[in-house]
Amino acid sequence: MRRHSLQGKLAAVLGLAVAAGIALGVLLGRGFDDVWTAGAVALLIALPFVLGLARWLIEPVALLLRGLTGLVDSYRDGDFSISLATDRRDELGDLTAAHNQLGSTLREQRQGLVQRELLLDTVVQNTPVALVLTDAGNRVAYANLAARHLFNEGRAMNGHDFTVILDSCPEALRTTVASGEDALFGVEIEGAEEMYHASGRAFRLASQPHRLLLLRRMTRELSRQEVATWKKLIRVISHELNNSLAPISSLAHSGAELARRGDLARVGSVFGSIGERARHLHGFIDGYATFAKLPTPRLEKVGWRDFVDSLKEHGPFVIDGSVPDGQGRFDRAQLEQVLINLLRNAHESGSPAEAVSLSVQQVGADWRIEVRDAGPGMSEQVLANALLPFYSTKRSGTGLGLALAREIIEAHGGRITLGNREGGGLRVTLSLPD
Repeated sequence: MRRHSLQGKLAAVLGLAVAAGIALGVLLGRGFDDVWTAGAVALLIALPFVLGLARWLIEPVALLLRGLTGLVDSYRDGDFSISLATDRRDELGDLTAAHNQLGSTLREQRQGLVQRELLLDTVVQNTPVALVLTDAGNRVAYANLAARHLFNEGRAMNGHDFTVILDSCPEALRTTVASGEDALFGVEIEGAEEMYHASGRAFRLASQPHRLLLLRRMTRELSRQEVATWKKLIRVISHELNNSLAPISSLAHSGAELARRGDLARVGSVFGSIGERARHLHGFIDGYATFAKLPTPRLEKVGWRDFVDSLKEHGPFVIDGSVPDGQGRFDRAQLEQVLINLLRNAHESGSPAEAVSLSVQQVGADWRIEVRDAGPGMSEQVLANALLPFYSTKRSGTGLGLALAREIIEAHGGRITLGNREGGGLRVTLSLPD
C-alpha cells in the first residue's frame, strides 16, 4: 500500500533545504556587514549539503531504474525468472510491483506454451503419418519419427538437404515426392510392398515460403476397401449373370422342346429372345471393360464454342449464360462422353427438356462446367454414394456412369461434385484446370 508519493517526498526535501538555507543566511547575516559576502559564505557552506542531499535522494531511484532496465533486458532475452525486491511505498514501488507481476504473467504463459509445445511435439512425433517440413532452400526444418524411418533409416534430418536425402530413397517414393502432386504409390519395405498416400501443401511461415509433405500408410485401408469392392463387384456381376443366364437356359429348353415337337414357327422368336439377352449381357460386360481400360487423357487445346456446339448433336439442352471464346485443355472425346452421359441423366430424371441446361465459365485458374436439371434431385444417401463404382438406383443400371465420369475428370486433374439445387433439381459441377 502506498504511504508516500514522490511528489510529497520531493516537496518535503526541498522545503527542508529552503528552511535550512534561510536559517543559515539569517545566522551569517548577523556576522557579516556585507550581504553579498554573507550570501557567498552561505552558498559555500550549503553546496556540499545540497549535493549530498541530492545524492541521497537520487541514488536509490537510479539504482531501482538500473534494476528495471536489467529486468527489461531479461524479458527481451526470454528470461522471465528474475524479479526485483523493494520496500518503497511510492510510484516507483508500484512500478516495480507491476514489473514483477508482468514477469510472473509472462513466466506462466511461457510455461503454458512449453507444455503445449511438448504435447504437440509428442503427438506429431508419434503419429504414424510421416511429416516433413522444408524451407525455401529445400532444407528440412522438421521431420517426425515416421518420416525419419521412411526417408533416412531413423537418422535425424533437420538441417539436411531434402533433395540429397531423396536420392537414396526408392524410385517410386522419390518420383512421387518430386512431382509435388497428391498421389498413391507403393514402396517395398522389409520385403513387402506398402502403399502410401502423399500430399503436399505450400504456405508461408515467419514470412518465408515452406512446404509440408505428409505421407500416410494406406496398405490396410486399401486392402479392406479392395476386398469390399471385389465382394460388391462379384455380387453385382452374379446378379446380372443370373438375370440373363436363367432366361437363356429356360428359353433354350423351350426352343429344344418346340424343335422336338416340330413347331419351327415359334423357334425363331425363342432364338431372338436368347440373342436379346445375350446382347444385354455383352453390353453389361463391355461397360465394365470400358471402365477398367480407360486410357490416359490425350490433352489438347479445344475451343469452348465449337465443343459446346458439337454436344447439341447428341441431345437438346439450354446454354446458361454465354459460352467463353477461350480454349480449354482436355481430351475432347472423354469430356464429350462425360457430358453426354450427364445430359442424358438430366433428361432421364423427369426434368422438362427446357430445364436441362449447361454452363461454362472460368473461375480463377479453373474452368467450371455445370449441368443442371429440374428433376427430383437426390437424397443425402444417394448423393454420398452416387460417384462410387457399381452404385445405382436404376433397376437396369450398372452403377458405372457417374463413376466413369469421376474417373475421367480426376484423370484430367479436376474434380466432380453433385448437389441439389435450391429450387429443385440436381447440379453436377465439373472443375478442370486451365
